Amino acid sequence: MRPAPDAAMTESFRFPDDFVWGTATSAYQIEGSPTADGAGRSIWHRFSHTPGNTWLNETGDVACDHYRRYKDDIAIMAELGANAYRFSIAWARIFPQGTGAVNKKGIDFYSRLVDELLKRGIKPNVTLYHWDLPEALDDRGGWLNRDIADWFADYAVTMFDALGDRVEIWSTLNEPWVVSDGGYLSGVLAPGHSNLFEAPIAAHNLLRSHGVAVERFRSTKAARKGKIGITVNLEPKYPASDSPEDLAAVRRADAYMNRQYLDPVFLGRYPEEMQEIFGEAWPTWSDDDMRLIKQPIDFLGVNYYTRRVERYHPDHLPLRTKHVPQPQHIHTETNWEVYPEALTRVLLWITERYGKPPIYITENGAAFYDPPHTIDGRVEDPLRVEYFRVHLRAAHEAMRKGADLRGYYAWSLLDNYEWAHGYSKRFGIVHVDFSTQQRTIKSSGRYYASVIASKGAILAK
Repeated sequence: MRPAPDAAMTESFRFPDDFVWGTATSAYQIEGSPTADGAGRSIWHRFSHTPGNTWLNETGDVACDHYRRYKDDIAIMAELGANAYRFSIAWARIFPQGTGAVNKKGIDFYSRLVDELLKRGIKPNVTLYHWDLPEALDDRGGWLNRDIADWFADYAVTMFDALGDRVEIWSTLNEPWVVSDGGYLSGVLAPGHSNLFEAPIAAHNLLRSHGVAVERFRSTKAARKGKIGITVNLEPKYPASDSPEDLAAVRRADAYMNRQYLDPVFLGRYPEEMQEIFGEAWPTWSDDDMRLIKQPIDFLGVNYYTRRVERYHPDHLPLRTKHVPQPQHIHTETNWEVYPEALTRVLLWITERYGKPPIYITENGAAFYDPPHTIDGRVEDPLRVEYFRVHLRAAHEAMRKGADLRGYYAWSLLDNYEWAHGYSKRFGIVHVDFSTQQRTIKSSGRYYASVIASKGAILAK
């Protein structure tokens, strides 16, 4: 047992009074009813309905039925004491064909959602793109088509105009690395391509789309009330040894996953390692493109789950690196090492490299085994409780050392559709019985509520 903390220790983990405490989800993972009320199909609808692409061929057709149960889910957020909620908008609900005619019923749904959040004292944090590209745009080339920057900006401005009077925080993209790597290089995620030449083009067009949307945001009324940024998943890389080969491997891995998306946004250039990684598949980008991507942003959203220890491996292309497992540490159901020290490290790295931007931890959480049904009406998940405890302490340590951290969003509010994993991986702090849609707050949810209520003081226990 840990000794009882004294008052000084308890106080040492308190967060500022204006710190944002939130939960996070994404549209396709929780909403269900993906084609209801005039919505168009997305690439995830097509991908998940193609046999063999997902665990047990499971789809997001029902998911958590949040499209119809959103008021109940917002009531749970209020019960937890959360003062913010990060969610994404399904582009195809707004533009069924990706461009052209607007589906008013889609806008009305998100407007009702925002109003209900505000009624409960919860600030909406809107992500414009969380992987569910309209299928009609994918048929026109998707993220490989340069025109997508304008398509995305038109969609973004439509949402700025519709919700900007009530939404204060906007993210253009969620995890562009995953879109490019999973969707265009490995092919394990929608749209399911596997092409070395396509991946850098998709990544670049994602960043161009971000830049155009930020530029257009500044000229809308939404900019008077709100702030805009981008959300990236960062995974600190550690060398397996001090050999020159392993150190070079780590630089490539870091450039590919982390700096490929942040250097253009903050510094206006790609890491030099990108040419080494992709070889002839790496294009030459224009100065105009790079200036467009380097739009000033108001904050950076950081999704952190784990770190990676890397070793040089000549056959693992294009990076020529291999992940080295660390069996001495706990691993989650997704086989991610629990390593909170790397969260402190990455927040301080951002602070030092990019000039101390305001940061929100927009996702942090873990998939551990939870039963499909509650036991005596309860779900005990002690490993997830400890995950949140040590990572929130790590976040506080980064603040203490100078990071401008403004808020934290637990991933995820609900057990949900975990993409190609189907419903086999549970990240929620609220258990969902998918056979009945019954929600039950887990012990991790109760713990998070106690963190919020104490402004972090309970983290010392």
